[in-house]
Amino acid sequence: MNNNSCCINDILKVISVLQEQAEKIDDIPNTCDRPFLGVGNGSNMLIYNTRPITLYTSNNTLFEAPYVLNGTAGTSTVFRVERVTNSTATLRVLAENTDPDSDLPYVTTNSFIIVNSSCICAIRCLPDTFVDCV
Repeated sequence: MNNNSCCINDILKVISVLQEQAEKIDDIPNTCDRPFLGVGNGSNMLIYNTRPITLYTSNNTLFEAPYVLNGTAGTSTVFRVERVTNSTATLRVLAENTDPDSDLPYVTTNSFIIVNSSCICAIRCLPDTFVDCV
């Protein structure tokens, strides 16, 4: 078992809790350990509800998963933590937002993956954002 799995799982649990309680606002930089999610800088002032992540495997490979969105298949390396248990996490696959009129970087898909924390060696947290329909 990967010695990092407990640490990785702990980080994923924190991210999950933060997303469930996304309501505090301030200007602390976006990092994995930021104690809360922030607010958008746009005119609509959306409160962020997602801390998107990317995952890396033991051979430093960026983890990706397939999805289907509006009848089109694709793959993504960006995920939203949905649920965390003892050694696994359920992640929602996020797709790049292709709407030129939107300021939001990602859209939800109905594709989920379950990841064993012992198979993940690194997490990269992307800037907090708002994702519709989560």
